Amino acid sequence: MTDKELIELAAKAAGYVGEWKFLGESNGQAQGWYFVLDDGITVFNPLDDDGDALRLAVELGISIVFADTYVYTLGFDECTEMYNDDPGTATRRAIVRGAAEI
Repeated sequence: MTDKELIELAAKAAGYVGEWKFLGESNGQAQGWYFVLDDGITVFNPLDDDGDALRLAVELGISIVFADTYVYTLGFDECTEMYNDDPGTATRRAIVRGAAEI
């Protein structure tokens, strides 16, 4: 599953409505495609944003468990991610994968 599909499914699980939009450069932000919620302002990307990932986990009741070299989530389905040197990225991805399964 692609990152785009994961974000769409996670948004759907949380009841968020939005669409992919191409946002040009402004305020130093690089150009690219972003999932923008229906308010037209809020960019939703729990794979990169700690706040989006935590809000997603809280809203969906996803538990986060850390072990020696991996993190896993308990929600509808268990999702495990190895984190090696980057536990933040692994945690966000595990949350999004768990949400996408709902």
